Amino acid sequence: MGEHEEISTAKEAADHELVLAFGRLQGAANRLEYILGRKIEQESGISHLMYEVLLILARAGGPGLSMRTISQEQVLTTGGATRLVDRMEAAALVERVTDPADRRGRLVRLTPLGEDSAVRISRLHVENVKRYLLEPLPAAHRERFAQDLRILSHSARDSLPLLP
Repeated sequence: MGEHEEISTAKEAADHELVLAFGRLQGAANRLEYILGRKIEQESGISHLMYEVLLILARAGGPGLSMRTISQEQVLTTGGATRLVDRMEAAALVERVTDPADRRGRLVRLTPLGEDSAVRISRLHVENVKRYLLEPLPAAHRERFAQDLRILSHSARDSLPLLP
């Protein structure tokens, strides 16, 4: 993987090992998101995106998170996050509460049903992740692969601009 390799034709561009590697990563991520997202929906009745918000709120704990924080974590507009949280609130998975640090502000937190749902869905999701993400890999590579994914995810997250 030379740093200064020349790409002078479309064929060289299409066959470049880094272009191919990124395409494979993107293709695998898209396919796995589709497969695992469908499994979540089929097995729980909620969308993958709602499940991700349940996990974000569970990780945060405490009094809850602002809509802005949720939107930034999910790379959504604040309007998109508001509509999603509205649907989750209607399903009794989350509730909006007054921010104890700012009486004018509102936070979103898990309800008991949201907490139970995060646990139940995660048990199913872990089995599906093992089946579709880890089992195809050689056993000796799995732990390092998970560590490398964490590094890539944090690096990409840190490179994103903050959404308004």
